[in-house]
Amino acid sequence: MFFPSRHIANNEDQTTGLAKIFSNEINIGDLVVLNGNLGTGKTFFVKKVLKYFEVDDVSSPTFAIVNEYFGKGKFYHLDFYRIKKIIELYDIGIEEYLNDTESISFIEWGNLFADVLPKKRIEINFKLNSDLTRTIEFKKYE
Repeated sequence: MFFPSRHIANNEDQTTGLAKIFSNEINIGDLVVLNGNLGTGKTFFVKKVLKYFEVDDVSSPTFAIVNEYFGKGKFYHLDFYRIKKIIELYDIGIEEYLNDTESISFIEWGNLFADVLPKKRIEINFKLNSDLTRTIEFKKYE
């Protein structure tokens, strides 16, 4: 079982390897929350995961707030970083994204508004270490 687990990624290839393993662990209807400071690899990880679902045009949703992709399934990629108030999430229809059981949703910076997230979710925490490696922790909440 992949959850919970903690990994040190020394380079992008190792992060890509984790993304490949993780892509086999998620299912339609899952919510994946990615937390970590700027530059820790959240968007890179989502890009690599979605590549295994035949999605190649992944970009950061920081300014768009939500990106929608289609490949081997439907995917939402949200970013809470620029959200200032919880009402903004409701204005963009957060409930619709979170309740879409026909998709997989990825939310970067989900910890900023954890109150809107369902209890059932996967969390991935990214930490940039002083030696420029990354610690990546995976947890699943049922």
